[in-house]
Amino acid sequence: MRGRRRGRNRPSPQSPPSQESATAAAPAGNVSVTLVEEPRPDEGAHGTAGVVDGDATAGPAADAPAEAVDVGDAPAAEELVEDTPELSSDADGSGPGPGPAPDPVVAKAVSAEAPPKIRPTETVVVGTATEDVEPAPSNPGREAQAASGNPLPRVLAVANQKGGVGKTTTSVNLGAALAELGFRVLVIDLDPQGNATTGLGIDARNFELSMYDVLMRDSSLEDCVEPTSMKNLFVAPATIALAGAEIELVPAFSRELKLKRAIESVLDDFDYVLIDCPPSLGLITVNALAAATEVLVPIQCEYYALEGLSQLMRNVHLVASNLNPKLDISTIVLTMYDARTKLADQVATEVRDHFGTKVCRIVIPRTVRLSEAPSFGQPITAFDPASRGAIAYRELAKEVSGGTS
Repeated sequence: MRGRRRGRNRPSPQSPPSQESATAAAPAGNVSVTLVEEPRPDEGAHGTAGVVDGDATAGPAADAPAEAVDVGDAPAAEELVEDTPELSSDADGSGPGPGPAPDPVVAKAVSAEAPPKIRPTETVVVGTATEDVEPAPSNPGREAQAASGNPLPRVLAVANQKGGVGKTTTSVNLGAALAELGFRVLVIDLDPQGNATTGLGIDARNFELSMYDVLMRDSSLEDCVEPTSMKNLFVAPATIALAGAEIELVPAFSRELKLKRAIESVLDDFDYVLIDCPPSLGLITVNALAAATEVLVPIQCEYYALEGLSQLMRNVHLVASNLNPKLDISTIVLTMYDARTKLADQVATEVRDHFGTKVCRIVIPRTVRLSEAPSFGQPITAFDPASRGAIAYRELAKEVSGGTS
């Protein structure tokens, strides 16, 4: 782009100036030249400020304020070099005329780096400070459960029609060991004797609702649940009134599914639900099998315990085919194992040969401390944490939940 030059004392073509006026207007050797840049049509009011090289006197160009430079999205202007020869006076002062070309006048565009644009939706982070976030506490039990592939929540019916094989002892102590691993466990006492209730330190005089009210009066199971002295361990208590439920359930509508509907209302609040069944195969036990997804069978390491096992399996298959297709015997626990007798070893071998991997590797030994713990209203893991029974149930909880033992 080439600009036009105007000498401040350039004469008009019609009337050439005299020698005196030319000398007075422009002394020799002191010439003031201003470079005027005409704006392009696409630039609007934004032009390029010229810089004059030379010993020029103050004039209109010097007094003019600096032009504002738009540093928007337009790219930086390139350097402009003007090579038009200067207009100078003759040596004798007779008037303007072409003279020797002085150094070219260089006009440079003022450029500035545009500030970075920030989108309205972006977040500007100043400095390197970060908000302190407390890490989530680790839960070894849940991590082991996730690795095992067994989805939570799990509902296990602890059932065996023979009495005295360790159903209540297993329900209480296995629930306490699972709670130690970080699971939320609910023990439902369906035995009219209420041994699981007293074994967890719950007095019948300290609660208003029991499992009898849940089954026969359609009370909410959530209102029936009582907390225990152990963290993450809860119990739905039972009283002797539950003994009459076997007869009262006979004419009831949808009598086999009453417990299942009650558990579904609180299932999202717990990881494990252990149902302590009575030593029979009546309607209460059928309710437990219809509500559960798995059956845990404690087997005493004696001969009589094997006799009723085949009948229990037939009842489980009957419930599975008519009421609960998901029901399956998933876990068998050998209890009251006495390593000093050959009978205990023979029973354990026979059970393992018949049921294979469903039999837990951990066996529960016969110990006096396991028998003493219920009288103090505590599970064995709290009553005597270092005893053989406590260690065995902790290892059993790891195996049931899918962890290493």
